[in-house]
Amino acid sequence: MDIKDIQNLIKFVSKAEVSEVKYKTKDFEITIKTPLGGSEISYAQAPAVYHTPQQQAPAAPASTPSAPAPAEESAAENANYVTIKSPMIGTFYRKPAPDKDLFVNVGDEVSVGKVVCVIEAMKLFNQIESEVSGRIVKVLVDDATPVEYDQPLFLVDPS
Repeated sequence: MDIKDIQNLIKFVSKAEVSEVKYKTKDFEITIKTPLGGSEISYAQAPAVYHTPQQQAPAAPASTPSAPAPAEESAAENANYVTIKSPMIGTFYRKPAPDKDLFVNVGDEVSVGKVVCVIEAMKLFNQIESEVSGRIVKVLVDDATPVEYDQPLFLVDPS
């Protein structure tokens, strides 16, 4: 079973809204647990990291009434772009190793299948490939930060 099969299995399990799935063959065994079962899962704590900045954000627009307008404009601009999203929960890295160059920078051309980043999950480094051809417009995640399943990572201009 290769990484694409595992990623597809994870997507299926999350959409099926089940608490646990075990898949076992002669050579391979995988268990996927989701928060739905109420079991102890370490990544259930991760959203608290993302909620903290969001809770502080409303204080700034309250003091500056014009703040929502730029957010609406940027959302309209982003509508023309394709988003590369995280296929898993883990830690996002822009480089294959600390002493290596970045996979992609803003302005770089990407094609389908080109590696754009690595996500570390359970001590495994999973190469994330672009599913679209185009030009990288924006990197949405800082290097070496945790990411959630389906979290936007890059914006790509497909034209």
